[in-house]
Order: sequence, then structure tokens, then C-alpha cells
Amino acid sequence: MKRLQVLMLLLFIVSPSLFAQTKMIGNETDAQKKQRLEWWTDARFGMFIHFGLYSGAARHEWVKHNEALTDAEYQKYFDEFNPDQFDPTKWAKEAKAAGMKYAVLTTKHHEGFCLFDSKYTDYKATNTKAKRDLVREYVNAFRAQGLKVGFYYSLLDWHHPDYTMDDAHPLTQKDTSKANYARLNKGRDMAKYRQYMINQVTELLTNYGKIDVIWLDWSWGKEDQKKSTGKGAKDWGSVELIKLIRKLQPGIIVNNRLDLADYKDGADFETPEQVSTKQLAPYRGRTWETCQTFSGSWGYYRDENTWKTHRQLLDLLITSVSNGGNLILNVGPTGRGEFDYRATNALDSLAYWMHANSNAIYNCTYAPDSFKVPEGTKLTYNKAAGHLYVHLYDYPKDGKLVLPGYNGKIKYAQFLNDHSELLYKASGSDDVELTLPANKPHYEIPVVELTLE
Repeated sequence: MKRLQVLMLLLFIVSPSLFAQTKMIGNETDAQKKQRLEWWTDARFGMFIHFGLYSGAARHEWVKHNEALTDAEYQKYFDEFNPDQFDPTKWAKEAKAAGMKYAVLTTKHHEGFCLFDSKYTDYKATNTKAKRDLVREYVNAFRAQGLKVGFYYSLLDWHHPDYTMDDAHPLTQKDTSKANYARLNKGRDMAKYRQYMINQVTELLTNYGKIDVIWLDWSWGKEDQKKSTGKGAKDWGSVELIKLIRKLQPGIIVNNRLDLADYKDGADFETPEQVSTKQLAPYRGRTWETCQTFSGSWGYYRDENTWKTHRQLLDLLITSVSNGGNLILNVGPTGRGEFDYRATNALDSLAYWMHANSNAIYNCTYAPDSFKVPEGTKLTYNKAAGHLYVHLYDYPKDGKLVLPGYNGKIKYAQFLNDHSELLYKASGSDDVELTLPANKPHYEIPVVELTLE
């Protein structure tokens, strides 16, 4: 997924009409789409889970690409795959406690290894020491906790013998010449690979009950496709693929990486990846989910130490909602199938904050323009409940918070965490001055709930 950061930003810049097209694949109305996505837009917070053979390598989910490994060199990770601590019920409980409402698991990543029992390949978990369909256990566990269930499925496949070369394939990393591409492509048939994808997507969307989200990954930009170093809609057969997906699971929500930007209904949401919080503002008014990691990689990376702080994670969540989007936060389980202690600590800290402040996240979006953002804060808004939430990034040292232009707009103020009243008074003709206690509540970013007139 690392290559998508720049690509998705470029797509956003050069294709401002990405979701404004009139061409349609199906016949769903805007009202029907809004209803289909309602649970997802209300949820706001989900868990991504990247788990595969690369979890044993423990040095990035792209290790096969990064080190230009052949299938033979990569085989040891298949042979040694033994997630003896795999317990998706524990995963689901941690996700639920952290306030996440849905999850998306990598059923197959770029390496081509399948966590599910596909009849179209031997390269799957049931043929390893695991000897189990890990996807089925994930589905059952997360459903049991009341969470929505999603599947990630890689369009790329670095193991399949018919998958043709591109600039991400491990076998093209040392020799990028056209001659090498031609040599490696000899005998490969992308049409056979497309059928393989269709067969596996059919399995995933038929054998596991209702699936709420499918996350397909990924397509190159148009220039790379023209140079034959990247793949897009024609390579994947994207139009037929999304028709199949909608037929098998009519209520499913689909991300935007099938290269179907020419169609109004070619995707349900945009996917800004690993962007900063400042880069989320332009997405306001669109339907989107930012995918983010705890650290610098998606798969388990034992020696990677750039883990986000609790404050940074809260900022991602709050800023996503304050711009009308979702956050899906990734965990990369270890080779034994359990969450790393650093991930567990991060989830625990989120759970503490969400237990007290989740009302400022669920069913919320950006505030109306009529409400100015007080200095040192960010706003989220629940229209149906009539509540405006003020997230106190900088707790006032003097205990005074000025709400600019709020005079006559609010009828009650309280801390969200304990529902303790906060007194306020008019300040000048338009402002309101809120009095806060000297002792900041024991939350990294406390939240004030304003009940609106």
C-alpha cells in the first residue's frame, strides 16, 4: 500500500470530478446509496488488519518486493507459517473496546497467500501448519461481537503464475528492461488471472454470509498504465468485477481502487492513505475513509519504531470526523497471530478515550460554517442530536474558553466525559465565555458538549 500515498494525492489533484461523473454501471439512486452507506458513515471508526506470510518475515508487508525475492526464496515463510496464538475473538474484543465499529482483514495481500480455504489455489492457510480457514474464524468472531465485517483483497498477486509483470512485481526490481518484462511474461496469461480473481471474489462473497465492506487494492495511474508498467481497469476487468460484487452482495460497500473513476457508481468512498491531518481538509463534503497505521508499515515490523503517539492517533480520529470522513486504523498481528504489545497499548489508550467521548465521534460530521472554530480546538457535530462537540487540544491555562459568535446559539454546556456542567456567560455582543475547571480532565483531549438552541 505504500505506493498509494503519492498516487492517491495526485488523483485527487488532477481529478477533482472523480465522483461527479454521470456514467453509471448500475441504476442505484443517490438516496439509495445514502441509505446503504448510513451505518458506515455513522460508525466513523474501523480496524484494518494486515496479516499474512510477511508477518513472519516481520520486516514489512512488501518484503518480497523490497528484497526482490523469488517464489523459492519466499517459500520458507509459507513452510513456517504457524499462527499458534491466532485468536480473532480477542482481536474483535480489542477492536470493540477501542470503539471501532467495523473491521477489514487481508484475505489475500500482494504476496498472493490466501487466509481462506480457496479451492482455486494451494497457496492458502489450510495447507500450512495453521490447517484452518482463518477468514472464517475472523468472520465468526467479529460478528459475534456485533462488528461489521469487511474483506481486503489484493488485485495484485506476486505468486500466481499467470499474473503479468509490472513495476511493483518482485521479479522486475533488479532488471526493469522491456526485454526482462517480455522474458518473464512469456507463458503468462492475464485473462486466466482475471478468472482466478473472479473465482476467489465469488468464494469470498458467497461462502461467508453477509459481507459489509470489500477493500480492493490497487490500480496504477493512467501514465503508468500507458507505459505498461502498471495496471488498471482493463487489466482487472473492473466493470465486470464490480457488477459481480454488487450482484453477490447488494448491500456491500466498495472502495475506490478499481480504476473506475469514469463512473459515478464505480466506488463508494475515497481512500486517502497515510496522509497528514492537514491533508484531510480538502476531502470535506466527499465520502471518504483515511487508512492509517500505528507505525510506518501495515504488516508486522518487529524493528520499526516510528509508532504514533496517543495524541497523534486521537488527532487522526477527531480530524477525520471533523472533516466528514472515517478512520480505519491498522493492526499488523505477529507471526504467531496476536497483536504486538505496542498495538495493544495503543488500542487500550483509545479505548479509555472512546469510552468517555465516543458520542463526539459516532453519527458526527463537520460543523456548519456558522460555528467558528475556537482557538486551540476542533469541532464535530451531531445534527440529529443537536450537539456540537469542542475538542480541547489546548486546555486554557486561565480556565476561560471563548466561543466566537456563539451568543444565543447554545442552551447548555458540559464535559462529555462525566456530564458535569460548565458555566458560561455572554462576552461582548456575539461571543460566549466558557469557564473551565483549573484541573484538566484526565484525557489527552477533553471534549465539551454543547447543546444547541
